Amino acid sequence: MNRRQFNISSSQTLGMLLLATYSQAHALSLGDLTDADAAKGLKLALEKGASTAVALLGKTDGFLGNDKVRIPLPGFLNNAANLLKSLGQGKRVEELVTSMNRAAEAAVPMAKDLLVGAVRGMNVDDAKKILSGGDNSVTNFFAEKTRTPLNTTFLPVVTKATEKVGLADKYNQVASKGVGLGLVKKEDSNIQQYVTGKSLDGLYLIIGEEEKKIRQDPVGTGSAILSKVFGALK
Repeated sequence: MNRRQFNISSSQTLGMLLLATYSQAHALSLGDLTDADAAKGLKLALEKGASTAVALLGKTDGFLGNDKVRIPLPGFLNNAANLLKSLGQGKRVEELVTSMNRAAEAAVPMAKDLLVGAVRGMNVDDAKKILSGGDNSVTNFFAEKTRTPLNTTFLPVVTKATEKVGLADKYNQVASKGVGLGLVKKEDSNIQQYVTGKSLDGLYLIIGEEEKKIRQDPVGTGSAILSKVFGALK
């Protein structure tokens, strides 16, 4: 796409980016796909992906029962946990891991409004990054737009949930010592911050996966605009 083409209106740019990214070989045959449809389809796909991810993760076992996002103890503490299990202390370790994942599950529903707001406020530059950024582009978009405010939103919820387990304070004490020995990353030395970060990582991962599913099977969404846009561009 040459430089002169980027000087056209923002809506035309968005449409051309979407067309070029998903189906350059068929671009000339899609005359009935308007720029407005292209923009609407992209936003709707992202919004549906975000909403579905929140619904999947923000429930009992949304994190704990999903190996892709289940939050483990970090670094050497995870290895130490295996040793403790072998010494008959597995129940206490599982209590801590369960509480960490339950905290994530409790926090995730609070993300929906911010995620949807990020999609609806998407501009042409955002669309360009999404469409040309590869497999992680959707994850990167949401992280860039929402990670800081969601960290602030999630932290009190996570803190309240982890305080229910007495091991949380002991985790922080042990992890802090581990930082000094180079065994634990500084950002992982506080259980509340660690769980908050992992909650967001898991949320963005699942959003990206859901968006890919929509592109692969737009008809299955039951949405006419998604079927039109992504069906034509497959």
